[in-house]
Amino acid sequence: MTRPKITFIGAGSVVFTQGLLADLFAFAELKDAHIALHDIDTERLDTAEAAAHHIAGHLGAGARITAHLDRREALTGADFVINIVQIGMGEATRTDFEIPARYGLRQTIGDTLGIGGIFRALRTFPHLRALGADIAELCPDAWLLNYTNPMAMNVQYLAEATGLTKVVGLCHSVYWTIRDLSDLLEVPYQEVTYRAAGVNHQAWVLELRHGETDLYGRLDELIKSELIAGEEQLRRRVRVDMYRRLGYYPTETSEHSSEYVPWYLHHDSEIERLRLPVGAYLGIVEENVAAYEKTRDALAAGEPLTVEGTMEYAPQIIHSIVTGTPRTVYGNVRNHGLIDNLPRTGVVEVPCLVDASGVQPTRIGSLPSQLAALNRTYLSMNDLVVRAAVEDDPRHIRHAAMTDPATAAALPVERIWQLCDDMVRAHADRLQPALRATLGS
Repeated sequence: MTRPKITFIGAGSVVFTQGLLADLFAFAELKDAHIALHDIDTERLDTAEAAAHHIAGHLGAGARITAHLDRREALTGADFVINIVQIGMGEATRTDFEIPARYGLRQTIGDTLGIGGIFRALRTFPHLRALGADIAELCPDAWLLNYTNPMAMNVQYLAEATGLTKVVGLCHSVYWTIRDLSDLLEVPYQEVTYRAAGVNHQAWVLELRHGETDLYGRLDELIKSELIAGEEQLRRRVRVDMYRRLGYYPTETSEHSSEYVPWYLHHDSEIERLRLPVGAYLGIVEENVAAYEKTRDALAAGEPLTVEGTMEYAPQIIHSIVTGTPRTVYGNVRNHGLIDNLPRTGVVEVPCLVDASGVQPTRIGSLPSQLAALNRTYLSMNDLVVRAAVEDDPRHIRHAAMTDPATAAALPVERIWQLCDDMVRAHADRLQPALRATLGS
């Protein structure tokens, strides 16, 4: 694999594409890769292509860069496929927030669990089925590296609906959690050893050490000292509140973490105490559009772009497989006994060794019981969404919403079914035909 072909599906997510390309071209062995960019939006594809050429030139890469409106053309002969699509873009995301809000249901990010996560998954599944079929035909040995949320649902669906086995879901939450904790505890990140596991956006830091020192003890002291000083800033984070009660630090932001449990968003007092930004992702959508437009306009004017790496896992995985360089990354894969007290068919986030043999997940054993209990609810909800699509059963959409902790805490069951009907109507053209039925209450 002297000149690997790396295909970006959804390359029109230009800012994210830029970061990944900067990471890829930082490796000498990948500077001559073939980068195939695919998107269905002509303007965004043109912008991604121009940005790719700019980054390659800036980093001295001799990469072959091609742009394709035809997905099959982009996939033919690929060694790696990076999936970064967002089906429906900002319009669909606004629907995911606005309709539930009419029912009094609060969301912060809405891309993993809850009503937002359910319908983001359901409108992504048809794309994944078609993508999986194309990969099986055109590049069957390729690794599919998925960044599209909801991560765990999408990876489980890919396994069940397409039969692809060389699939790993990638997320930066574990990495940035450890970086942030290192900064908070004033310990160099490079000297910290850690182990984390669970499910995407709800994994847990099981071990955190600096040499022989257990850094959890230092974190406890810091939380306590801030309370004594009267500031209470750390205690105003959901993830710190969960850590104090569960004993292990969550690997995702407070905004995310608040959505996966029934304790916070339903209560005005908790929203105020923990400073929860309801509807935060809508602002992120606007920021992403603005960042894209800024990049597009800068390229059109011939102005320089900032080229910065992002430390994402996909480029590291590609480099390790191409060169045989061993690394450990965190990946989302089917469980199959990796975590004993979670469902075998669910998707878990665990450390993975990567080398020329590919991505090899690490067996964790059992999680602490209180952590596994939360993760099992998460995976039960995931499984019902996948069952809805695989079995063409619209009732399972409602069952998933009923199982979701935050939705069940906020709404009576009749209102949950009515909300699902409204969401189905709003997203009908993006759902597979059997799931477009409205069922009433």
